[in-house]
Amino acid sequence: MRITPNGSVPSRRPPSDWFTGTVWQDPIIEAEEPARLRAVTVRFEPGARTAWHTHPLGQTLHVTSGSGLAQVWGEAIREIKAGDTIWIPPGEKHWHGASPTTFMTHIAMQEALDGKAVEWMEKVSDTQYSGHD
Repeated sequence: MRITPNGSVPSRRPPSDWFTGTVWQDPIIEAEEPARLRAVTVRFEPGARTAWHTHPLGQTLHVTSGSGLAQVWGEAIREIKAGDTIWIPPGEKHWHGASPTTFMTHIAMQEALDGKAVEWMEKVSDTQYSGHD
């Protein structure tokens, strides 16, 4: 067993290629092989969002505070809010982030396949984010 004391792992800013706006991550777990679990708390400022991306084994999001938006490629933008749990199937191209006016925090959980948990793609444009594409 390993216990990671609260506050012992510093918050981090993820690479700007992966996000638009100000985003902070607090790692929860990156399990060592043969386990595959990856989990992180992600805090988005209003208007901040991920780039388009996929996960080889899918992703679960659990919104812990605020409200946000999520979209699957080719589908309508959906509102998400505190208490919601979102399942994104393997390989489904999507993005998620805060609403234009409120912060949003979620726990992102995904498994790695051959050491890789995410495939990052192009950024979500302001037009796509506003739902006018």
